[in-house]
Amino acid sequence: MRHGPTGAPKGAVVRFSCYCAVQQRYCCDRVAEIASIPDVTEGTPPLRKISDTIARLTALQARLAPQAATSGVSDRLHALARFGTNPGALAAKFHVPDGIDKGAPLVVVLHGCTQTAAGYDHHSGWSQLADEAGFALLFPEQQRANNPNLCFNWFLPGDARRGSGEALSIREMIETMVATHCLDRNRIFITGLSAGGAMASAMLASYPEVFAGGAIIAGLPYGSATTIPEAFDRMRGHGGPSEENLQRLVQNASTHEGPWPRISIWHGSADPTVAPSNAEALVTQWRGVHALEKRPTRSEASGRHTRHVWHDAEGLAAIEVNIIAGMAHGTPLGGDGLGTPGPFMLDVGISSTREIARVWGIADADKREPAPLRPDAAAKGERPSLGLSAAEKVKVDATTRQPRSSPGSAANASGVKTIIEDALKAAGLMR
Repeated sequence: MRHGPTGAPKGAVVRFSCYCAVQQRYCCDRVAEIASIPDVTEGTPPLRKISDTIARLTALQARLAPQAATSGVSDRLHALARFGTNPGALAAKFHVPDGIDKGAPLVVVLHGCTQTAAGYDHHSGWSQLADEAGFALLFPEQQRANNPNLCFNWFLPGDARRGSGEALSIREMIETMVATHCLDRNRIFITGLSAGGAMASAMLASYPEVFAGGAIIAGLPYGSATTIPEAFDRMRGHGGPSEENLQRLVQNASTHEGPWPRISIWHGSADPTVAPSNAEALVTQWRGVHALEKRPTRSEASGRHTRHVWHDAEGLAAIEVNIIAGMAHGTPLGGDGLGTPGPFMLDVGISSTREIARVWGIADADKREPAPLRPDAAAKGERPSLGLSAAEKVKVDATTRQPRSSPGSAANASGVKTIIEDALKAAGLMR
């Protein structure tokens, strides 16, 4: 039986306390290029031998091994000790800039295999950008007891669907961060690399009402694999659900009927680990709920970076795909001083971290394309309730607007404990 950081069995209900002790603070202009990406939905090959799967597992593990060195980098993050029942037995870290305003955005960042939260932050530059722009960060972190290579288990249904496993743990972390730091429920975003990108896909599909947008870097579509052999076939671009089934997976992942998160996809054209065809499959999957045509409405290029955008009926960018020519497997970095190159953290002349934040409207205000206010919230002049009833929403909003007391106060710790537990219960995340 897996156990969470608190020692509680998976699925157990844990009462907890939490306190606010720390406040630290896209190479051409051809629209058709996207069609040249191999179609992941063209047929399914015969089932591969288990020996082939084992051989690929061994090769991937050897290729990923150097990444473990990032665990020794300077850690600017703080542990999020308790955040609900934690059925996925994950750990969590966070970063909140000094003097952050109430109602600030929250970005959830998911590392790749063999990486750590601190290592990914150090190389991607997310906490550095958060200090510049004033938003909060949450870094869920995989544990070796769950996956020996520290990959998020995006291919296991019990960990990648709404209301269970790692997905629910991440949802609980988000609710805890929002309640503790008075963050804006209308501006919650998620991003991830590789297995983290695939888990970001799972979170966006499973909890679409929670996120205003998501960025999937070298990732895969939600539900495209449900076993380890399937996962490796999908990574190589073999087989996979049909277009109709890809879209149905998102539609059936929750009871949500819209509006839907804005999707940003990043992939290297020379990725040997996760085939670029997965970028097209992601576009296909999310075109369904966004009711978009197959051809992008706009394409633009600069150097190695080609960007295709699909606009919705209101003229807003609903999906974008960013292809970096010649880039292998990893997160694109630029020469702007944000982050630092390393294994699978690749200097290709464009900072995906900064570009993603710009598209979300939370950085570089002079160039940003703001995330739209959800129609229902705009009409009512209120923030979305993340599925809460009107009475429950009022209760959560009232508590999260309370001013923060000084750290070290026993009364403050008790008060924040009550706030977080009430918020988790109201959201249906804790009994």
